[in-house]
Amino acid sequence: MIEWLRLFGEQTLAATARLGRGYLFLLRVLLGLPGLLLRPGLVITQIYATGVLSLLIIVVSGLFVGMVLGLQGYNTLVNFGAEQSLGVLVALSLTRELGPVVSALLFSGRAGSALTAEIGLMKATEQLSGMEMMAVDPERRVVAPRLLGGMIALPLLAAIFTLVGVFGGYFVGTVLLGVDSGAYWSQMQAQVSFTDDVVNGVIKSLVFGFVVSWTAVFEGFDCAPTSEGVSRATTRAVVHSSLAVLGLDFILTALMFD
Repeated sequence: MIEWLRLFGEQTLAATARLGRGYLFLLRVLLGLPGLLLRPGLVITQIYATGVLSLLIIVVSGLFVGMVLGLQGYNTLVNFGAEQSLGVLVALSLTRELGPVVSALLFSGRAGSALTAEIGLMKATEQLSGMEMMAVDPERRVVAPRLLGGMIALPLLAAIFTLVGVFGGYFVGTVLLGVDSGAYWSQMQAQVSFTDDVVNGVIKSLVFGFVVSWTAVFEGFDCAPTSEGVSRATTRAVVHSSLAVLGLDFILTALMFD
């Protein structure tokens, strides 16, 4: 019993200390963001690496998610004679929830893991230490552009995911199942609110982009400088950021639709 309590206390203290390092790390990185205004090329490079290179999986996933929503929504709405509201169901589901959440999960698995592995390998090969020896702050030169690039890329990817998903639902609903095309778009236009639905989805994607990028860069920067340490950090980055996205989604939804 004493040994179990000792281990529990030791792990709790280690987790608390690591959480504190994460917040101090974030503060130092945020202080370095204004300096990126003088070097926008660094941010553009990271937007390409995290956003453009993730575009294929976002488009394909958005298309099939929209098609599944159209199929499942039609089978449910037709029982109530409300199949003309299929466009509203697809648009609200994607705009409010599935667009930001699924995009963040895919972004975490593809771009977040790449950020963690990249920074972790730079630490393992002592590139970060070399920068410090040359009076270059690695947190401002390496970490800050990646954090800002991820924050910008994810909302754009979520918007593309939602747009492609709406057209996927349109294809299934109107072409395959016979829903009136005019009703699909008119019902969507009448029921989807820009301020209550679209803006809230954008806010979610911004928060998710910040959390996922922060988790990814911190795990890489804080990992043990070994191959095993980098692999464990990559796994932790994906798991922790995914759980954070799901938990924050509930909190943000509760606040937005109180």
